[in-house]
Amino acid sequence: MPIYHTLGKIPKKRHTVYRQADGSLYHEELFGTIGFDGMSSLLYHVNTPTQVKAIGKVVDVRPKIVVNNNIQSRKLLGFGVEAVDDFLESRSTMLVNSDIEIGVAAPRKSLTAYYYKNVDADEMLFVHRGSGTLRTFVGNIRFEYGDYLIIPRGVIYQIEFDTDDNRLLFAESKRPIYTPKKYRNWFGQLLEHSPFCERDYKLPQELETHSEKGEYLLKIKKEGFLHELVYDSHPFDVVGWDGYNYPYGFSIHNFEPITGRVHQPPPVHQTFETDAFVICSFCPRLYDYHPQAIPAPYNHSNIDSDELLYYVAGDFMSRGSIEAGHMTLHPSGIPHGPHPGTYEGSIGKKETKELAVMIDTFKPLQITENALQIEDKGYYKSWLSK
Repeated sequence: MPIYHTLGKIPKKRHTVYRQADGSLYHEELFGTIGFDGMSSLLYHVNTPTQVKAIGKVVDVRPKIVVNNNIQSRKLLGFGVEAVDDFLESRSTMLVNSDIEIGVAAPRKSLTAYYYKNVDADEMLFVHRGSGTLRTFVGNIRFEYGDYLIIPRGVIYQIEFDTDDNRLLFAESKRPIYTPKKYRNWFGQLLEHSPFCERDYKLPQELETHSEKGEYLLKIKKEGFLHELVYDSHPFDVVGWDGYNYPYGFSIHNFEPITGRVHQPPPVHQTFETDAFVICSFCPRLYDYHPQAIPAPYNHSNIDSDELLYYVAGDFMSRGSIEAGHMTLHPSGIPHGPHPGTYEGSIGKKETKELAVMIDTFKPLQITENALQIEDKGYYKSWLSK
């Protein structure tokens, strides 16, 4: 996250004496990534963040893979996943490789009974339905329909929903999730040609600082297992912090599409990146304005990446029989393209109202047991002429 941010009260110099009202020291913590080489923040705790009272059960939450080598185009009916009360149990992982886990969730209730920390992966939560507050140990973020929430690994959080009708697309990334390098200068500032800017970010606000002692259950995901630890003090006891490593939000509705005289390739829709995959936002936009332009995308051979599209809202001009919540996978090794009739039918169209999220991975995706339970098994034949 290439922007400096601070909340609460911090001392003038790092690693110096900083006392509480009773004369005791605040406890400094470096919250950083990639050893001492990645982005970091300095946190100041009321209590030491190291006091574990008990270690509880360990649960294996690794997804069950049933198709290791996939070359079939697939469509998954994401809204077919049933709603579940618990936030973590509601997550249904669909597609995985060694870099990423992708799935959908329909949590009915807020995560308030325990605190959660994922040390395996940065998390991307895309809010398809619902609104609420992401509560973290470095501040709170209000979210609503269309928001991406980027939660770096190691962030302790809870999540409060305003209603029980919530739908999320999630991605858990073993690699740090950044804004695209091509949009930033060497200082890290977003450039003029970027389709969004720092003003669009939803940064943490409303820092909660608790000093209570007691028993606080923290569930930690590590190497595919969920560990239960009980801490002696409240996890949200940070009195102040500053730095670059923290969660933030960004609304897909604030993405400003890049258009041209002829059809623009998917990289113009790029929103986030890692060295293992990219995330793109397909938003309402004007079509190409060359007099002979064909707005529908041309056929594309997926040679080096798998393409996953998650459909959010609107009309999807290059696809037939697509509804909100559907997910399509177009794997490497075979070409994909517009459905029959949509290529010719797009000529002369002036705009699209589609809204979708695309994740392109550079390693093939494996198919989980959960995915096969909501699959439209005839999708791979949908390009046959009728």
